[in-house]
Amino acid sequence: MAEKDIITMTQKELKRLHIIKQVLEKKLKQIEAAEMLGLSSRQIRRIVKRIREEGEKGIIHRLRGQPSHRRLPKQIKDKVIALYRKKYQGFGPTLASEKLLEIDKIKISDETLRLWLIEKEEWQKQRRHKKHRSWRQRKHYFGEMIQMDGSHHDWFEGRGEKCVLIGYIDDATSIRFARFYAYEGTMPAFDSLKRYIKRYGIPKSLYLDKHTTYKSTAKPTIEDELNNRRHLSQFERAAQELGIEIIHANSPQAKGRAERSFKTYQDRLIKEMRLRGISTIEEANKFLKEFLPKHNKRFSIKPIKEGNLHRPLSKGIDLDAILCIKTEHPVRGDFTIVHNKKLYQILDKTIAKKVTVQERINGKMYIVYKGRRLRYKAIAARPPKERPEPKPRKIYRPPMEHPWKRPLYERRLAKEKALLQSKKDTEELALVKV
Repeated sequence: MAEKDIITMTQKELKRLHIIKQVLEKKLKQIEAAEMLGLSSRQIRRIVKRIREEGEKGIIHRLRGQPSHRRLPKQIKDKVIALYRKKYQGFGPTLASEKLLEIDKIKISDETLRLWLIEKEEWQKQRRHKKHRSWRQRKHYFGEMIQMDGSHHDWFEGRGEKCVLIGYIDDATSIRFARFYAYEGTMPAFDSLKRYIKRYGIPKSLYLDKHTTYKSTAKPTIEDELNNRRHLSQFERAAQELGIEIIHANSPQAKGRAERSFKTYQDRLIKEMRLRGISTIEEANKFLKEFLPKHNKRFSIKPIKEGNLHRPLSKGIDLDAILCIKTEHPVRGDFTIVHNKKLYQILDKTIAKKVTVQERINGKMYIVYKGRRLRYKAIAARPPKERPEPKPRKIYRPPMEHPWKRPLYERRLAKEKALLQSKKDTEELALVKV
């Protein structure tokens, strides 16, 4: 028994075949079939003729299964696959097609490259699961709200030490700013905010997570509770001085744009740094100056409303004196203070009972009282107190007529009278002899 040919048809072709069969069986007119299929009468006549000559397979387009005349030569395909395996392993098709054009001068669409990679089992189809999230409209103005976060990751893929990327993304425009640091803490946060302000200005608000750098975990005192206050972290205190509103997110998903931004960085940025052999924080920060403008140009969008809510830094404001760690200390009677278990001697004369120690981003430390810097020096031990020279003790001697001395006084007085009388008698006797 001869094997039957298997014909694969689409739903559209099956529908056409069903209607054309009714035309062949005289159940429908060609004009009616044309109306039902949205074709012209001439096309219906051609299809009827092909089915009479070739059978049911005549409904299928003759170019199906034939190689396209627009396909790229096999040599280019082999070269692209070889380059991908050598230089762009792990790159997504979109990023890989961009790098092939930028570096290797080979123009190929990302979809073509995707199909080639899937065929060679170098890429798997990405199945995206839709997650239910409540949608939040973007802010209207540039600078109205900036999402800020830190991403801990092996950014150098083992070529260098692990570090953190502190990133900023504007909610209205998706304009990004970022910088690498050794750790996520108060000083790196101050340094990154200082650089952001110098680049764009002071934003209206910052959207942050509840990392201890950004929100204090200290328990409020009874006085704080009575006054409805809470303890501020150093970052919150500095933001308050700059007039920046701090908004804390209750979950990472709430900062969706920042989280997605880091996923983009962990894909594109990591691979860009791999191509350049970047392995240190200094090299990575230098490259970010080149990477971010291109990234913003491509991925940023126009805000809903024109306008910039970033405020320029006013003249006379010392940003370093705000973006620093401030600690108050009492001044002791010998003009010394204790800071971080170290002793410091204040050299300037002052009536201050309390002074503020400022630890700056550049590593310097200042002791300040009412905006004035005081000179100081570190000392190993507290200076000895200056003691006045001891004066000779004056012994109190009661007078002879004191009641306690009355008997002694009377005896002494009688003795003195007797001596005086004896002296007088002696003088008189001497005169008589003469």
